[in-house]
Amino acid sequence: MGFQTEFNSVCKFKNDQELYELFEYGRGKMVKQGFRVFPTGQKVIAYTPDNVAVAIVRIVGCIAEINFQGEEVTEVEMEFVRKLNEEESRVQSRLAFEMFFGEQQV
Repeated sequence: MGFQTEFNSVCKFKNDQELYELFEYGRGKMVKQGFRVFPTGQKVIAYTPDNVAVAIVRIVGCIAEINFQGEEVTEVEMEFVRKLNEEESRVQSRLAFEMFFGEQQV
């Protein structure tokens, strides 16, 4: 048991429903497996499940706990800041792949 730090500019959604709720309501949350640290107040880039950068969000809450099934989970609450334009999305997606996502797939 221990906390895993997140790549400090990535907030990757596991499913499209979580992302839809963020865009629709301006606030959203996601649940991650394991204990993780997402710094409250920090702005981060939000990524689709396919590793495409889509928006800037602000982390407003992060709760790490052991759920009723005995699993370590972290719930991250965020608010929508703005969508990225096409060029910003392309550049951020490539950088994140090189710095983070590409290494996990090896």
